[in-house]
Amino acid sequence: MRLPLPIASLSLDLDNQWSYLKTHGDAGWETFPSYLDIVVPRALQLLARQNLQITFFVVGQDAALEKNYDSLRMIAAAGHEIGNHSFSHEPWLYLYDEQRTQAEIALAEEAITRVTGQRPAGFRGPGFTSSEEVLRVLEQRCYLYDASTLPTFLGPLARLYYLLHSNLSGEARRYRQRLFGSFRDGLRPLKPYYWHSNILEIPVTTMPFFRTPIHMSYLLYMSAFSRGLALAYFHAALRLCRWAGVSPSLLLHPLDFLGADDDIGLRFFPGMQLQAEYKMKQVNEALNLFRQYFQVVTLKDHAQIVRKQYQQDVACQLRPRKYLNR
Repeated sequence: MRLPLPIASLSLDLDNQWSYLKTHGDAGWETFPSYLDIVVPRALQLLARQNLQITFFVVGQDAALEKNYDSLRMIAAAGHEIGNHSFSHEPWLYLYDEQRTQAEIALAEEAITRVTGQRPAGFRGPGFTSSEEVLRVLEQRCYLYDASTLPTFLGPLARLYYLLHSNLSGEARRYRQRLFGSFRDGLRPLKPYYWHSNILEIPVTTMPFFRTPIHMSYLLYMSAFSRGLALAYFHAALRLCRWAGVSPSLLLHPLDFLGADDDIGLRFFPGMQLQAEYKMKQVNEALNLFRQYFQVVTLKDHAQIVRKQYQQDVACQLRPRKYLNR
């Protein structure tokens, strides 16, 4: 008899066109250009073929704009979880004081709930940024989990690449000094854990031991050099996760579904020289492989399973020894 597969989770950070322009320091973001009407149908169609329900992290500013309502409601109607990705999508969120952090999370939560009918249970900071203030606010607002950490040593290198391909300088660069995390983040756990608060952290998984990224944008970047190498790398990462007992949390981005032929710009982003059809095939193939190794659930389900197991473990530790020895 075949044993049930271990669980894993899948999420998509619904960073919009304007948010990439804003973080990159490019003009025109203030008009909030959007590609959600292209990305969302493509993503939903692929996920439906895969019979997957995942977590979409939505930016509050997009939920506040009427032009995005139909796209966001399509996500909710398809049964996917919707998480909070902040209101303004500023990777310098960690610089906010608690009052501003409270407003940033609450405004996004209210806009998302109003449009989709779902109150977010989880949060992911833009650019993998977080802070003590963020965690306190999440606990106050009764969030179930945070998913903002990326345990890799390569964050500073990714940030350097990003800044070298931008026109940012001075104060703007200082605001982005923790974009994609720090070298110290490579020492963080890969498995879910509790902060000192009541918030469960579910890290974006990186390859066990090596701590190199395995999210889809990274795989697509590798595939531009060798499609076979990218899939072999992902295959090895999944095998290592199984061996190490890590239930991976895999990450998608909108640009995984968009290519040079969509003519949206953003050429500074790795992999944007590829065609959309090629990228969609690669994403589909990677998800096929993912589903061979793991039962894929939403982050909310992932968090609830981990919390239940944690509570059972605590209960076992509190039992008298005679019960433990039975």
